[in-house]
Amino acid sequence: MKLGDGVEQAIHSVTMLSCLQPGSTLSAAALAEFHGVSTSYLLKHLQAMSGAGLLEAVPGPKGGYRLAHKPEKISLLDIVLAVEGPEPAFRCNEIRLRGPNPYTCKPTTPCTINAAMLRAEQAYRAELRRVTIASIMEELYAKDDGSIAARTNAFLEINERRSAAGV
Repeated sequence: MKLGDGVEQAIHSVTMLSCLQPGSTLSAAALAEFHGVSTSYLLKHLQAMSGAGLLEAVPGPKGGYRLAHKPEKISLLDIVLAVEGPEPAFRCNEIRLRGPNPYTCKPTTPCTINAAMLRAEQAYRAELRRVTIASIMEELYAKDDGSIAARTNAFLEINERRSAAGV
């Protein structure tokens, strides 16, 4: 299974947004700069996550993006589904009904291959549902020698858009 680059960018962006002070935002341009990606491509995924209710898009001069929920309430599955959509990775097209020697009658049971692929999809989604942004951040902080936090904090010091309540 291959996920688009947007999934990686979206997950990294959500982890960055989880570091903001309450009420603050970060612009799409700042998120794209920090990760060295295209702003327009990232913006598409930020908007999708906003539409899915994972992020809040705040208009105005102090606007940008922030989490709509606490990091422990946002799973990797939430992000993948927002960016990639809810369709399963494998889609059975019933090719067993085509070709020079197809089934002569409509099958009464699901395709065995489709059933196996759907079980794999369910396991994959269960694991993504289990992992939250909070758990990713906990693991990151446990492994960090301080350099990741320093890099992130220095960037946020310059780019975080603090609201009047957050100052």
